[in-house]
Amino acid sequence: MMKPFAESSEQNKEVILEVLKPLCEKAAQVLEIGSGTGQHAVFFAEQMPHLTWHTSELKENHAGINMWLDEKSLPNTKAPIEIDVRQSSWAINEIDVIFSANTMHIMHWETVQAFIRNAAPILKPTGFLIVYGPFNYQNQYTSESNANFDIWLKNRDPLSAIRNFEDVDQLANENSLRLHKDYSMPANNRILCWQKI
Repeated sequence: MMKPFAESSEQNKEVILEVLKPLCEKAAQVLEIGSGTGQHAVFFAEQMPHLTWHTSELKENHAGINMWLDEKSLPNTKAPIEIDVRQSSWAINEIDVIFSANTMHIMHWETVQAFIRNAAPILKPTGFLIVYGPFNYQNQYTSESNANFDIWLKNRDPLSAIRNFEDVDQLANENSLRLHKDYSMPANNRILCWQKI
């Protein structure tokens, strides 16, 4: 098996790190939801050695993540755990930061709802839920490229879509999460950071 590689992860890791570093300054335990190839995990864990970085993915993607983890052999990365965000129990607790990149537009809306509902209880008080990806505002695309990307997403899976910021923010508020900051990122992406109250 060849080690998986995502060009997008390679392109966005530096700019995401700039935002994550100050947010994770006082954190100890980070859970990444949807670790994908594992590229982000090893890069962020190497750059922030004070963190323990927990990876998670569907079972079929664990082998690829482990190839990245084994190659780097960092003391602060953890083998992937299988998490279905729709399940109320995630077999992990007391997390300072939950991070997820490019997942909300892949998830069906019911899964996005479950993700936020089930993420909130495992976050420590004042912990952060941080998500990276494209978002719409007031149901409007922020760029033509995002509009085209949304068409591509829906052709692939009619229930996936770029999510509306206001809808996700309301969902977060209903689960004791308040918007800490909304960061503008390159390539018409955002980082949304909510804090548990």
